[in-house]
Amino acid sequence: MLDQLEDLGQEALSGLEAMEDGDALDAWYKQYLGKKGALTLALRSVGDLPREERPAFGRAGNELKGKLEAAYQACAQAVAQAEMERELEQGALDVTLPGRPIGPGHLHITTQTLRQLTAIFAEMGFQVYEAPEVETDELNFGLLNMPPHHPARDMWDTFWINDEVLLRTHTSPGQVRVMRERYPEPIRVILPGKCYRYEQITARSEHQFYQVEGLAVGHAITMTDLIGTLTEFARRFYGPDRRIRIRGSYFPFTEPSIEADMDCILCHGEGCRVCNYSGWLEVCGAGMVNPVVLQNGGYDPGEWSGFAFGFGVERPALVKYGIDDIRLFYGNDLRFLGQF
Repeated sequence: MLDQLEDLGQEALSGLEAMEDGDALDAWYKQYLGKKGALTLALRSVGDLPREERPAFGRAGNELKGKLEAAYQACAQAVAQAEMERELEQGALDVTLPGRPIGPGHLHITTQTLRQLTAIFAEMGFQVYEAPEVETDELNFGLLNMPPHHPARDMWDTFWINDEVLLRTHTSPGQVRVMRERYPEPIRVILPGKCYRYEQITARSEHQFYQVEGLAVGHAITMTDLIGTLTEFARRFYGPDRRIRIRGSYFPFTEPSIEADMDCILCHGEGCRVCNYSGWLEVCGAGMVNPVVLQNGGYDPGEWSGFAFGFGVERPALVKYGIDDIRLFYGNDLRFLGQF
């Protein structure tokens, strides 16, 4: 058996010397070292030998296997080098050509949109307040009038760090933070940042996205102030001819609550696929700050009032630029990102 093993090794090494291309090399490996290769089958048959011959045959077989694998690796490098030299001779690759220049970078479309929104609200007297993305259950839900087992929590299913800490589902927890920090001063801020929700990724929704929250707290603030702010924003961001429609809605942290719609920028209110043939596109959810939330922030709802609104950042960009899939924003396709 040892003689057969030696003959097999000489045959394999002789065949390896004649290799000229990768396909032949792959065939050689399969013939000798593959799962059903000659050497592999020979090593598996060691159990058929007499007990006293097995150790010597096993050692010789393993030594031969290591020798063939080393020879295969050396041959593979030589074959690859030869193939590259042949390609160079044939002109398939000219390594003397200069590389493709790397163009200058630019701001991501989400960052551009976020800066546009920030600039618009800054001109209306709103400051930027940044709140953390990782929040407590109390700030994300409880202090926003959503105690445990409140059904509205189902709308904001999220990613939990532990039983008390989570990735925020909206920027609204920042309302309580800024109120507690600035009491008893009037407040006019926007709270931009990233939010997370455990939901299916589609052309219209993502599990992570940016929001801009707005909050104003003061004396004698009314729903008229809120509607005027939203109308001014829509006209500055989407165009001066935009019209706003107000609908009643429900949010636990505002009372009364509304949703603001804008006439469709694509079909100009006539109805199309994007607006579900209604002629209107949802701009944001909003309302007067719930007295419970005001009180949790340290403000007496009998003396103070305020409004709040919130909307995404990616969706306004979808509408403004006619983009049909929100997944393009974070797909890292430079063909898309380079357009903005």
